[in-house]
Amino acid sequence: MLALPHIGRLPSGPLNAISDVAGVTVGHATLAQGAIQTGVTVIRPHGGDLFRDKLPAAATVFNGFGKSIGLLQVQELGVLETPIALTNTLSVGTVATAQIRCAIGSNPEIGRSDPTVNPLVFECNDGYLNDIQAMVVAPEHYQQALAAAAAEFAQGAVGAGRGMSSFDLKGGIGSASRCAEIGGNQYCVGALVLSNFGKLPALTLAGRHLGAQLLALRTATGDAPEMGSIIMIVATDAPLDARQLGRLATRCGIGLGRTGSIYGHGSGDLALAFSTAQTVPYRPRDAIRQSACLHDSLLDPLFEAVADSTEQAIVNALFAAQTVRGRDGHQRLSLSDLAARLPT
Repeated sequence: MLALPHIGRLPSGPLNAISDVAGVTVGHATLAQGAIQTGVTVIRPHGGDLFRDKLPAAATVFNGFGKSIGLLQVQELGVLETPIALTNTLSVGTVATAQIRCAIGSNPEIGRSDPTVNPLVFECNDGYLNDIQAMVVAPEHYQQALAAAAAEFAQGAVGAGRGMSSFDLKGGIGSASRCAEIGGNQYCVGALVLSNFGKLPALTLAGRHLGAQLLALRTATGDAPEMGSIIMIVATDAPLDARQLGRLATRCGIGLGRTGSIYGHGSGDLALAFSTAQTVPYRPRDAIRQSACLHDSLLDPLFEAVADSTEQAIVNALFAAQTVRGRDGHQRLSLSDLAARLPT
């Protein structure tokens, strides 16, 4: 049996999840019946109204084979103004509409006396296990996931991760956190991934190259090109601006690469980082906005925390997921079920 490793030298927070960053919560709506294996996951960066009290944020695109909504404005303005939603590729529009309706419900002047709102939806293709053409995700599933958001949440084959595959095994939602000390202050970095990428021969767990060994245990291997994706979300309570958060998002690629990813041609590999340390008000209180940020020369511990928590989140997704059978009898074995066949 494989033991779940602890990646790196930094300690985790008490939950070892993105919600170790105070105020961050996660909720799921899971659809699992026969050929329907999909869902929605929502990350709430804080419990208030993000349209009124935005958070600094930045995104990095490692390989842009994706159909997300909202990245352009995040890259331009450097703020979040809705929760972050994850779902399957063909449900992005539905979930974005649900986000907009929720924002209008709290801010009835959106698109009138107020500006429009920027929905933020990321996707991966779960079409191997899920009948993605059925397009069963509905606005109420976004609302259910939003309402269910809590500090403690399930991982693995749940929410948006229900139908996802990683390294030809069952993938899905994974999360982790790491704590770093800078200048006598303790900061938390949390990561959440929607893991749907990789080929089994490349799988590496905490530096251990297990892919070829596990491949030999499978009855059917196949040699299809990588057609998956991964969405990596990073939260921190460290005071950082959007430019610095872009630097954090880029370090997700370190953790991703350690697991065996090559950012395959058909893989949409995206990262977004945000800080909860200070909000950006919708209406300016003063002409000049005062904000405090860590000095760039002090960021290395956060970079380490991002790399390690991202890698750990991917590993946690593999360990948490269970075997799932879906569309047309397609099945993805869990890592645990396949590894149980390893000789002791």
